[in-house]
Amino acid sequence: MVNRDAFSGYHPLVNFLYFALVLVFGMCFMHPVCLVISLGSATAYNLYLKGRKGLLFSLRFLLPMMLLAAILNPAFNHEGVTILAYTPNDNPITLESLIYGVASAAMLVSVVQWFSCYNEVMTSDKFVYLFGRIIPALSLVLSMTLRFVPKFNSQLKIVRTAQRCIGRDVSNGSVLQRMKHGITILSIMVTWSLENAIETADSMRSRGYGLPGRSAFSIYRFDSRDQYAMLWLGFCLWYIVFGWISGGLEYRYYPSIRGAGFAPFPVSFLLVYLALCLTPLILNRREDAKWKRLKSGI
Repeated sequence: MVNRDAFSGYHPLVNFLYFALVLVFGMCFMHPVCLVISLGSATAYNLYLKGRKGLLFSLRFLLPMMLLAAILNPAFNHEGVTILAYTPNDNPITLESLIYGVASAAMLVSVVQWFSCYNEVMTSDKFVYLFGRIIPALSLVLSMTLRFVPKFNSQLKIVRTAQRCIGRDVSNGSVLQRMKHGITILSIMVTWSLENAIETADSMRSRGYGLPGRSAFSIYRFDSRDQYAMLWLGFCLWYIVFGWISGGLEYRYYPSIRGAGFAPFPVSFLLVYLALCLTPLILNRREDAKWKRLKSGI
């Protein structure tokens, strides 16, 4: 079951700033606790937004990718002082490279999960609203690019269903016939993609998109709720960057594993980072509880 996301109803600037923070921090922080926070929060939010589809995506694609990245690093990276074994060609397999492989895999999967959440929350109209007047051409291209994959998958299902009805799907016929059917479907999809891009560009040009002084209708209003959210995100940005600069989130894997301890000051940075990553889920739980109270009062 897909849940109603209250965080998506906030101003696009709030949505964009939140995802900018969690993506940048998720790619920069290699502290194990930060990685667990980022991966767990991104997975939970993805499941909240997509339901069972998000779980299947995690198990089918992200888990194998995480295992592959964790295995490849110690096979090619032999740094570290704790030697566990030797390969047949006398290259050492170290504990540090093994742990760093797991950490980098967790970082990679968490970033993919955050981008998946971003595509659900930051729709193309929100992106164009934020950057349409600043960088009109680039914002249009980026908006079309972000929308391309879901629209392509949706159109591909339609084309495959139509081809299956006339016996020309990739699952019909011999191997040679399947290849021919696959090429036909690919040709249809490429043609559709080019036509869709041209139609979008012509449509936006006919509406005067990007012209100086052009006005635009918008349904977004920056209210007091968005102001409080921006203050919260600004505080998280300031406090976490301060902890990053002061070394409270420092962690290294080579040549030996060493990082910031769990004194009260470093722990406070981790707690603020946890609160930042869980912000959409906290808002959603609060809205769900409020809705239940209103229903119970009817």
